[in-house]
Amino acid sequence: MREVPGVFVVQACGEFDADEVDLLLAAWEEADELALPATVVDLTGCVFGDSSFLGALLIARSRHLSSGRRLVLAGPLQPKILLLLAVSGTMEAFDVTENLAEAVIRGTA
Repeated sequence: MREVPGVFVVQACGEFDADEVDLLLAAWEEADELALPATVVDLTGCVFGDSSFLGALLIARSRHLSSGRRLVLAGPLQPKILLLLAVSGTMEAFDVTENLAEAVIRGTA
């Protein structure tokens, strides 16, 4: 996790299932405390996520929407993450960019 002007960046790497989801939930807590205008979740290094991972992303989305902040997912998304979002029908619920730089710019726009 790191902060760039106006944006909190969370980097998710590896595989995320119920054992790792607490890491994301802790990141959302920190994002809420900082209350920056946007949070970018860099998913370029995330190769797998299960339903608990998706649930954590949806929690972040809800928290950001309710507080008037922006949540942006930075890609490129790995095939299994794309599949998770497509099969669950949640792709359209997220603001997804092709790369981290674009996500940061969108977060500050």
